[in-house]
Amino acid sequence: MAVTDFFVGEIATELLRMMVQLSTKSCLCKTTAAQIANSIQQILPIIEEIKYSGVELPAHRQFQLDRFSETLRRGIEISEKALQCGRLNIYRNLRLARKMEKLEKDICRFINGTMQAHILADVHHMRFQTTERFDRLEGVLLERRLESMKIRADASGEERWWVEEAFKKAEEEERYESNFVNIGTGLRVGKRKLKELVIGKEDLTAVGISGIGGSGKTTLAREFCKDPEVRRHFKERILFLTVSQSPDVEQLRRTIWEFVMGSDSVNSNNLILHGRPSNSALLVLDDVWSISVLENVIPNVTGCKTLVVSRFKFPEVLRETYEVELLKESEAIALFCHSAFGQQSIPLSANHNLVKQVVNECKCLPLALKVIGASLRGQSEMFWNNAKSRLSRGEPICESHENKLLQRMAISIERLSSKVRECFLDLGCFPEDKRIPLDILINVWKELHDLDDEEALAVLFELSQKNLLTLVKDARGGDIYSSYYEMYVTQHDVLRDLALHFSCQENVNDRKRLLMPKSDTELPKEWLRKSEQPFNAQLVSIHTGEMEEMDWAPMIFPEAKVLILNFSSSGYFLPSFLCNMPKIRALIVLNNNATHATLTNFSVFSSLVNLRGIWLEKISMTQLFDACTPLKHLRKLSLVFCKINNSLDEWAVDVSQIFPFLFELKIDHCNDLRKLPSSICEMQSLKCLSVTNCHNLSQLPTNLWKLKNLQILRLFACPLLKTLSPSICVLSCLKYIDISQCVYLTSLPEEIGKLTSLEKIDMRECSLIRRLPRSVVSLQSLCHVICEEDVSWLWEDLKSHMPNLYIQVAEKCFNLDWLKE
Repeated sequence: MAVTDFFVGEIATELLRMMVQLSTKSCLCKTTAAQIANSIQQILPIIEEIKYSGVELPAHRQFQLDRFSETLRRGIEISEKALQCGRLNIYRNLRLARKMEKLEKDICRFINGTMQAHILADVHHMRFQTTERFDRLEGVLLERRLESMKIRADASGEERWWVEEAFKKAEEEERYESNFVNIGTGLRVGKRKLKELVIGKEDLTAVGISGIGGSGKTTLAREFCKDPEVRRHFKERILFLTVSQSPDVEQLRRTIWEFVMGSDSVNSNNLILHGRPSNSALLVLDDVWSISVLENVIPNVTGCKTLVVSRFKFPEVLRETYEVELLKESEAIALFCHSAFGQQSIPLSANHNLVKQVVNECKCLPLALKVIGASLRGQSEMFWNNAKSRLSRGEPICESHENKLLQRMAISIERLSSKVRECFLDLGCFPEDKRIPLDILINVWKELHDLDDEEALAVLFELSQKNLLTLVKDARGGDIYSSYYEMYVTQHDVLRDLALHFSCQENVNDRKRLLMPKSDTELPKEWLRKSEQPFNAQLVSIHTGEMEEMDWAPMIFPEAKVLILNFSSSGYFLPSFLCNMPKIRALIVLNNNATHATLTNFSVFSSLVNLRGIWLEKISMTQLFDACTPLKHLRKLSLVFCKINNSLDEWAVDVSQIFPFLFELKIDHCNDLRKLPSSICEMQSLKCLSVTNCHNLSQLPTNLWKLKNLQILRLFACPLLKTLSPSICVLSCLKYIDISQCVYLTSLPEEIGKLTSLEKIDMRECSLIRRLPRSVVSLQSLCHVICEEDVSWLWEDLKSHMPNLYIQVAEKCFNLDWLKE
C-alpha cells in the first residue's frame, strides 16, 4: 500500500466532516456542500478498501490518486474558509460558493469518469491474466506429455531413469522458485524498489542489482521481468541475457543491437552506442563479472533501460544499484522447510529446536538454505545433529553441501588477484557477528602482506565493491585525518565460513592461517595432537574463554607474524608460546567479557622484540609493562575500553624507555583516565596522539610542547576537558586538531596562530567557544574548519584574512553503535 492511499482516505474523511457542518450552516454554498458530502459518502468505502487491501497500485493510477488527493485537500481549505466566513460578508460567500461548485464538478468527474475506467481496466487485466495462466498450464501439460512419449520411444532403461529424474528435478526447481516468490517479502520489496529506479526515474538508463553469491539476485531479476506492470511499461520488449565469466562480446553486442533496434542490420562496433530503438525496451544483463565487458555491451540508446545483475558493484557505469536483502527468519524457515520437508513449515514430527538451529547456521542466505535443506532431506535426527555441529564449526556436512554451496560461491574468490584473495581469507580470523575495527584489519594486512596504507585501502574497497565485505563508516570517518577506528568492516557469516573453508584445506601444520572458527573452552584437539611439530602459520587466531597456564600446550610458530587472542573472561594467562614466535609483528588481545580482564605472564613481552603493533581491548593495565624490555620496533599502541589504573604515570613506568620509537598512541573509551600522564610527552617520536571518548579526562599535561614531531592531536568526546594547554602552540609539525564534542571547552589557546602547519580543526559541538583568539589570522595553512552553525560566524568574519578557508557546518550526529560491542 502506498503512502498516498492512506492520506487520500484521511483527507476524504476530514472533508466529509466539514461538508456535513457546512450543510447545516446558513450560507450560499449549503446546497453544494450537501451534494459533495453525498458524493464523498459514496466513494469513501472504496478508498478505505484500497487503503487496507495491501495491493500496490501501478504508477499511473498512483499519479491519478495523487491528483485526487490534491483536489480533496483543496476542498478542505475551501471548507475551512467557508466555516470561518461570516454571513454578512456576501462577496466572499459568493466567491466561496463558486469554488465549491467547481470542487463538486471535479469530484464527480473523477467518480463518474476516471474511476469507471479503472474498473474496466481491472476487469480486462483479470481476464487477460486468467487466460494467460490457463494457456501456460496447458502448455506445461502438453510439454510433459511429449517428453514422456519421447522417453518411452527412444531411451533405454537406464537412460530413461536418468532423464525422468532430471525432469523431476527441473519440476521441483520450478516449484521451489514459485514457492520462494510466494514466501519472500524481500522479493516484493525488491521489485518495488526496482520499479522506482527503472520505471520511476527516467534519467536512469542503467540500474544494478548487487549481492553476494546465492542471495537471490537472478531470481529477483526474473520476477521483475515477469511483473505485469513492467511488461506493460516496456510493451513486452524485454531481453534477458546471461553474460557469464567468459562471454562472446561480439555476439552479445550483435544480439543486443538487433533487439534494441528491432533490425537485423548489424554494425556492432559503432551502432551499439548510438541510435533510436523502435520502442521502449528493457535489457537485463545477468551474471556480469567484468567492468570492461559491461562497458562494451551496455547500450547508450534513448528509450532503452538496462538492468545489470552482478556480485559486484560498478559505480563507474551504474549510478544506482539495489543491494539484495537477505530473508527474514520466518521466510528462511519456510524456504528451508520447502527444501528439507517439501512444505513451508516445520512438520510436527520434526525436532523444532534442531531445525531452527540448522536454519540459523544457514544465515538467511537463500542458496545455503536450499542446498543444506536438500542435503538433509529424509535423514535421521542423528544425521541432523551431526550436520548442526559441523555447520557450527564451519565444516561441510557432506560432499554435496561442499560441492554445491562452497564451490559455487568460491567462484567469487577464485577470480580475485592473489593479493586480494589472501586478504579476503584473513577475514576468517575474526569472530562472527562482530564489527571489525578497520584499524585492526589494515594493520593485519600490512604486517602479513607487506602492504602500505594506500594498498591496504585499495584492497578493502575492492572487496567491498565485490560484496565480500561491508564497509561501515560513521559520520566523522573517511577523510585524510580520520582514525581508522571510526570505520568498521562487517562480513556475512556465510562468507566468513567460505574464508575458513579455504584456509583449512591443508594439513594443520602447513596452513598459512591457523584459525578457530568459534569460541571453545580449549584449544582444538587437532592442534594439540600436532603440537610436537612446528606450525608454519603466519596468522594465528585463538578464541577461548578463560585460559590458565596449564590450558596452553607447548607450541612453536617460527613463521607467525600476527597473533589474535580473543577471549571472554576476567582473567587470562598469556600463552608461553609467544616466546616461540620470533617473527611476530602484531599482537591483538580482545576481551569480550562484560568486565575488564587481568592479564598474567607479562614476562613474554620481553621476547617480542620485533613487535610493531599492539591492540589491547577491555584489559586492566595494572603492572602490564613492568616486565617489559624496550620494544624498539613498536610503532603503534592502541588501548581500547581499557582500565588504565595509573599504569602510564611516571612513577609507575618510563614509557619513553619502553616505547622509544612509538609513532601512534591511541587511548579510547578509557573512562578511569582523569589526567593524561606527562610521561607520554617524553615519547618524542610520537606523530599521532588520540585520546578519545575518555569521559572523565579533565586535564592535559603542560609539557605537550615536547612532542615536537606530533602531527595529529585527537581529543574527541572528552566532555570534562575545559582548557587546552598553551604548550600545544609550539608544535610546529601539528596539522590536525580534533576537539569535537569537548562540550565544556570555552576557548582556543591565545597563541594558536603559531601553529604554522595546521591544516584542519574539527570543533563540532563546542558551543561554549564564543570568541576566537586574534592570532588565528596567522594560520595561513588552515584550509578546513568543522563547527556548529552558531560558531561558524566567528570564522566567517575572518574570511577576508583567510581566503582559502573552507568552513563546514556540521550536522548533529548522535551515534551509540559502540554499545553493541
